[in-house]
Amino acid sequence: MRKKILRMNMIIILIIWGTISGALAQPLNWADCVREARQNNPNLLSAAEKLKQAGLNLTTTKSDYYPQISGSASGQTSKANDADRSDSYSYGLSGRQLLFDGLKSQYNVATSSATFRSAVYSYAVTSSNLRLQLKKDFVNLLKAQKLVAITTEIAQRRKQSLELIKLGYEAGREHKGSLLTAQADLAEAEFEIAQATRNLEIAARTLCADMGYGQYSQIQVQGELAVSLLDPVTPDFEQLAGSVPLLQALIAQKDASRLSLKGATADMYPSVYASASTGKSGSDWPPDRSQWSAGVSVSVPIFSGGSQVAAVKKSESAYAQAQAEERNGRASVILTLAENWANLQDALGQLAVRQKFLAATEERSKIAEAQYKIGLMSFDNWIIIEDDLINAKKTLLDTQANAMIAEANWIQAKGVTLDEE
Repeated sequence: MRKKILRMNMIIILIIWGTISGALAQPLNWADCVREARQNNPNLLSAAEKLKQAGLNLTTTKSDYYPQISGSASGQTSKANDADRSDSYSYGLSGRQLLFDGLKSQYNVATSSATFRSAVYSYAVTSSNLRLQLKKDFVNLLKAQKLVAITTEIAQRRKQSLELIKLGYEAGREHKGSLLTAQADLAEAEFEIAQATRNLEIAARTLCADMGYGQYSQIQVQGELAVSLLDPVTPDFEQLAGSVPLLQALIAQKDASRLSLKGATADMYPSVYASASTGKSGSDWPPDRSQWSAGVSVSVPIFSGGSQVAAVKKSESAYAQAQAEERNGRASVILTLAENWANLQDALGQLAVRQKFLAATEERSKIAEAQYKIGLMSFDNWIIIEDDLINAKKTLLDTQANAMIAEANWIQAKGVTLDEE
């Protein structure tokens, strides 16, 4: 009797704990979780910085198109042995402008532009992957919250069943085996409440981590374990693959490798620069003697120890590698789209089946309980139907969560990002 009281007290404590924790913080919906992750997730912030660096690298490369201008100023005093001290001052400007380099600068800028596009798509891939993980976390926490409620309801049903069986045992209509089975079912239900509560905390911690929280917070989420109705018509996966960021990043990397190869080839052509300078110099400040110069210089690579030839061959190899990776990536993206779409259809079909099973077991349970109370059904048959109902509730919850995760996988396969929420 004492153990039974302790178990029931534990149930009450867990229910109170859940009520208190729910009052500690406003439940988060999906949009709230997306907003928090966009602002705080370290992986996404790191990807944003990489994208920023790629943009600045493009700006740096473009600077080769513009004149390179520098200014200078100097002052010097010198004295040797018995000679008088002499002073000299000068200041001026000098500039240099690229006229021709075999289009190397143009290819370098185009390469940096393609690399920047690749960085944009890579950021989208990071965001899309984070969306998938965040959705899984959200679904798992929502499922954990609902499982606590279901296990609490199951424990209450088990308690009522035990009381009913105990009356039958005391009246001589039930044997001790039935009573012990009912007691074991209640003990199992109480354990499942404690287990569900522990899983609830783990799910909350996981969501906190992926939202970028620095420490654990007793958060709750709100929403329904429901999947949007989708068109059952099979999409054109080959066409859909063209808009997936992962494939777009590989295409941009291939373009960058192709342009880099052209740039390496152009490095073997002469480079032509125009230069000019103007300034003043003299022994007094400010100097008053003007001077200027202007000219054109040509630099022709003659022999570099084979480094330029090796650079071209290396670029050819990198381009061939990028082409292979793009072909492999395209095939992989198409297959992933097909698999995830099929998995989602299976999950939706399974969900419809499990909803019908639950409706059927609920109706059977009502009838069986009424028959047991008036002696028209044995304990063994009744408890089987009760177990079926409990399993149907748990299975439906799992199926609902699996369907939402299948939907999230399909959305991620299409490359949808957090920014598109």
